[in-house]
Amino acid sequence: MHPVRYDAVILGLGYVGLPLAQQAIRSGLSVLGFDVNAAVVDALGAGRSHVDDLSEADVAEMLAGGFRTTVDESLIATADVAVICVPTPLSDGDGPDLRAVTGATEAIGRNLRPGMLVVLESTTYPGTTDDVVRPLLERLSGLVAGRDFHLAFSPERIDPGNEQFGPRNTPKVVGGYTAGCTERVAQFYGRFIDTVVRTRGTREAETAKLLENTYRHVNIALVNEMARFCHELDIDLWDVIHAASTKPFGFQAFYPGPGVGGHCIPIDPNYLSHNVRSKLGYPFRFVELAQEINATMPAYVARRAQNLLNADGQAVHGARVLLLGVTYKANIADQRESPATPLARQLAALGAKLSYHDPHVLRWSVGDVEVPRTDDLEGAAAAADLVILVQHHREYDADHLAGIAKRFFDTRGVTHGAEAHRL
Repeated sequence: MHPVRYDAVILGLGYVGLPLAQQAIRSGLSVLGFDVNAAVVDALGAGRSHVDDLSEADVAEMLAGGFRTTVDESLIATADVAVICVPTPLSDGDGPDLRAVTGATEAIGRNLRPGMLVVLESTTYPGTTDDVVRPLLERLSGLVAGRDFHLAFSPERIDPGNEQFGPRNTPKVVGGYTAGCTERVAQFYGRFIDTVVRTRGTREAETAKLLENTYRHVNIALVNEMARFCHELDIDLWDVIHAASTKPFGFQAFYPGPGVGGHCIPIDPNYLSHNVRSKLGYPFRFVELAQEINATMPAYVARRAQNLLNADGQAVHGARVLLLGVTYKANIADQRESPATPLARQLAALGAKLSYHDPHVLRWSVGDVEVPRTDDLEGAAAAADLVILVQHHREYDADHLAGIAKRFFDTRGVTHGAEAHRL
């Protein structure tokens, strides 16, 4: 009996791998999902989702379309394409922690067949595909990249919670180890993604992702720094941004906030600055300055909160502070790198009595300390000494909450009345 053949195996079944698998299956491809986490594999096999953008009905649809999950790496050999979608968190030295990438690469290398295509999607520094992934695959398989198998990089561009752009209509950047590899990877993604953009090679594709997120990181830092001095000069920055946004060319609006979060903006630019420092010996000053500004925003918000209480003769020590929205982005449950965490840590260090409300987060801890959650949004907002809107979920009527709160600090610039203090 011949084993089942798959068009693709996706290694890493998280925020990147699952939506990619879903789109491929919807387009008629047969997909195997591989993960080293048996609990994730079993849950998906039983129809349960752990990712915001996929409901249980979505997982059921995938299973009905032939999606299978496994922890058995030998099944990688049954696929024509292997796509690596594992996390690359920051290591202690500000470069990427490649342990998950090398682990996935080794699993593929032990099961690599001639003619297969291997694609790295995990965000990393330029040169990883050629200098880290390729040698591992070649050593473990005895095959040669560009001759016996195809190798490419294609950056993930998943934007959790984005209802306008998903895997199909977000253009896919691809870069191969050779020109032939580029054509092979473009052909693969072209089967289920509308637009495929070819780059000269893997390094250009790797750097394109870092440029996208560095662009956002630097511009967010610019408006965050402007927020500080505009407050001191009594200038309404939100009104300034609105006015500047009326220019039909040459300007894109970015907005200040309590810090940056998620798995991209606060992390990916560091890969680039780390790579420049380690390979060229000098700093990428734009990125390092942006990182410094954005990383200090939670402390700035805590200081502003302290000043709001002080202005009314109340100490922050012992004050009841309610945080609204503790995820890194509106309308999703993902808390990775959320600025709410360092903000809560700062306020707790000042002696504030914290509680939080978030319709997407049932339990939330800062370090080892669990923060009390309230279900009574209006009651808690009215009772608190200070309410801080950290993330503006669609469930929040910020103007109404500002009207019933003693003090309301809007870090997202969404309120319109005089009752709120804006960042």
